[in-house]
Amino acid sequence: MESIKEIFRIGYGPSSSHTMAPRKAAENFLMKNPSAFEFEVTLFGSLAATGKGHLTDKAITDVLGKQRTTIVWKSDTFLAFHPNAMQFKALDRDKNIIEQQTLYSIGGGKIVEENSSATTVEVYPHHSLGEILEYADKNGLTLWEYVQQFEQSDIWDYLKEVVDVMRASVEEGINDEGVLPGGLRLRRKAMSYYTKARSYKPSLKGRCLVQAYALAVAEQNAAGGRIATAPTCGSCGVVPAVLYHLNKEHEFSEKQIIRSLATAGLIGNVIKHNASISGAEVGCQGEVGSACSMAAAAANQLFGGTPQQIEYAAEIGLEHHLGLTCDPVCGLVQVPCIERNAFAALRALDANLYAMMSDGKHIISFDKVVETMKQTGKDIPSLYKETSAGGLAVVGKGFCSL
Repeated sequence: MESIKEIFRIGYGPSSSHTMAPRKAAENFLMKNPSAFEFEVTLFGSLAATGKGHLTDKAITDVLGKQRTTIVWKSDTFLAFHPNAMQFKALDRDKNIIEQQTLYSIGGGKIVEENSSATTVEVYPHHSLGEILEYADKNGLTLWEYVQQFEQSDIWDYLKEVVDVMRASVEEGINDEGVLPGGLRLRRKAMSYYTKARSYKPSLKGRCLVQAYALAVAEQNAAGGRIATAPTCGSCGVVPAVLYHLNKEHEFSEKQIIRSLATAGLIGNVIKHNASISGAEVGCQGEVGSACSMAAAAANQLFGGTPQQIEYAAEIGLEHHLGLTCDPVCGLVQVPCIERNAFAALRALDANLYAMMSDGKHIISFDKVVETMKQTGKDIPSLYKETSAGGLAVVGKGFCSL
């Protein structure tokens, strides 16, 4: 498996697959072809279907230049390797092709070429949580110590930067108001939720604050603000909401929070390696479901859970999102995405509590749920995988004014 740095990427919203990755791909292609007279970029499948709502074309033309870049949309054409495909062409003055390259945005902001697995830098020798737990138990390690053993020495500095970005996105989000960009004219809710939550009784206050924090980050993402993927832009509010809450309300230290983030990253890494975190490939179960699983594991570690209880919390968080579709209204990362972040954050805390009450023993393992999620993703029709061609996207189509 790769470094958990691949799970936590710092960048700008609204989408890791549709915005961050295409922007990076354009930057790389421009570096290879600085003397090109013009460019042609063809977007395929899910990348084309919801690209306008996700600002994919803007992310590309901001890099290559709007006046010399032609965007071709082919939403009905799905390339075999991955639903999020893009083809870059560099042209000379006579429209001759200088260079051509087909790339795939596979989730979490990562870009690959077809059959490019040989270039993957493997950091971890184990490929399932079961293998990791067995190794950790044999060597007396916690999960964050397992991460420390195999990552480079700068991992803690990197995770601290991620925590800083997460904290900033929460605090900026709960202090901002206005209408989010796009055709839905959706107003920000985080400040209102935060204000109301502080006046509630303690029994409700904590849960309502968690909702406000998740909304804050998800709204920052929807507005194109700076966030950290966890594991994607569309699900970036879940982990920050839980960790910010536990830091503020339960007084866990920054060091404890960073260590729990390492465990969360490990959970996300296993999901990504054995299934997918791409909504275009497996639906929202791979984004919000994975985020819930990661946050549940982090919370359980903070509250003193054993590795087995942490595994159980992660399993619960993912299992109860199985089959969740990705059907964004107007192709925007707003409805139902923002609200789903808030509910997944609460569900992560519930998963932590349920697992903590147990002895960690259960019938269906985390690895089996990951395997099930992958198969479920294959079975879900493309209508419900970030194409805005089915589900809520169709019901809410009348609200679009892009």
